[in-house]
Amino acid sequence: MKIPEGRSSQNPSPEDVETRLAARLAGLRAERGWSLDDLAGRAGVSRSTLSRLERAEISPTAALLGRLCTAFGRTMSQLLAEVESEPPQLVHSGRQLVWRDEASGFTRRSVSPPHPGLRGEIVEGVLRPGSDVSYEEPPLRGLEQHIWVLEGALEVTAGGVEYEVGAGDCLRFRLWDRSRFRCLGPDPVRYALMIVLP
Repeated sequence: MKIPEGRSSQNPSPEDVETRLAARLAGLRAERGWSLDDLAGRAGVSRSTLSRLERAEISPTAALLGRLCTAFGRTMSQLLAEVESEPPQLVHSGRQLVWRDEASGFTRRSVSPPHPGLRGEIVEGVLRPGSDVSYEEPPLRGLEQHIWVLEGALEVTAGGVEYEVGAGDCLRFRLWDRSRFRCLGPDPVRYALMIVLP
């Protein structure tokens, strides 16, 4: 997980965020009384990977975090917000948590992170050319999503249907099953994702 360049001294270092994320994942498992084997079965992730992840020995990929979020019944934004301090009403750009999955070429900025009493959030996503990120199932069934492409071209698969979304286009749907995001162009694609909890 990376924090934006030029962060204020109040923001945690990337290492602190990694450590807190690892601790939160271990805590969520313990809260449910699950063993590593239980979580491995529910998330479809090996026990050894989960063990290394909870000890902050490895950084999770977007796909791995997606599987864990589904097992724990929360969105990725909710999970990432749980390792941050309470977000303010005004979220300055330098305080927006940025997470990078270098392996898949995906960068995720939490523009408007989850907040108690609010059902919506805004995420900025950037995919490098050729990047392809799939999620086996939504963290919450019926999750409402609005995807507004700001630059480039994005292919989104939702509900078994592929959509080609160009700059300025907006795709909206409720997510019930697997989804896929793929950068179509020779240039990166940048998009805003609006999430509304059911």
